[in-house]
Amino acid sequence: MGVEIKESAVTDEAFADIQRFVYDYLTASVESEGDGGRMRWYPWHSAEYRFNHIRNVTDLATEIAKKEGADVDVVRVAAVFHDVSKLEADQETHAEEGARVAREYLNTHGDYPQSFIEEVCQTIVDHSYHGPLSDVSLESQCLIEADVLDKVGANGTALMLLRMGYEARTHMDAAGMVDRVLERGRDHVDRIESDTAESIAHQRLKRVRWFREWLEAEVVGMDGELDRDRDI
Repeated sequence: MGVEIKESAVTDEAFADIQRFVYDYLTASVESEGDGGRMRWYPWHSAEYRFNHIRNVTDLATEIAKKEGADVDVVRVAAVFHDVSKLEADQETHAEEGARVAREYLNTHGDYPQSFIEEVCQTIVDHSYHGPLSDVSLESQCLIEADVLDKVGANGTALMLLRMGYEARTHMDAAGMVDRVLERGRDHVDRIESDTAESIAHQRLKRVRWFREWLEAEVVGMDGELDRDRDI
C-alpha cells in the first residue's frame, strides 16, 4: 500500500500573499498611532521587528510541525497571523484579535475549507495559552513552542543587549543581562514538549552560555566584582 501524499491547501503564491498582507497590516497599525503610542519608543514595537519575529516563528513552527507530524499548512498559516494584531491590541487580547483578522482574510481570499480556517484560528488563539501544552492540539503546540524558541538564543540575547541602551546601562551590565536571557530561556524550555523543539532549545541555550563565558573571559570586571583599592 502506497503512502498518501496530502496536497497542500495553501500554494506558495497564496502564502506569499498572506505574508505581504500581514506586513502591510503591521505597518498600518503603527502608522495609525498617535505620537507616544504603546511602547512605540522600543524598537520591537515596530512593523519591521514584529514581522521579523513572525518570520522566525513561522520557520521554527514549520520545522517542528514537519518533524512531529502536525498539519504543516495549519501551523505555518497560523504562525504568520499569530501576532498580526500585536501592535494595535492589548497583550491579553491580541491572540483573539489575530484570529479575527485571519478568519476575515481566509474567508475572502481563496477557497479554503471552513474546517481549515477554524483550525488556523484556534491555533492562533491558543498561542497565548500559558497552561500545559498537553491541553492543546499538536498544531497549537508547534506554534507555542516556536514562539517560545524565538525568545531563546541569539535573538533574545540581542534584544536584551539592545534594551540596555534604552535603559541607559553600560556594557559592564551585559553579563547580568545575558544571565536574564539564560534564566528566561530555561523557564521557557520547561514548557516545551516535543523532541524537536527541545533539541533546538538546548542548542540555543548552549550558545548563550558560550557568549556569557566569552564576556567574562575578555572583559575585565564583567563578573561584577571591582577591586576599588586598585588605581584606575
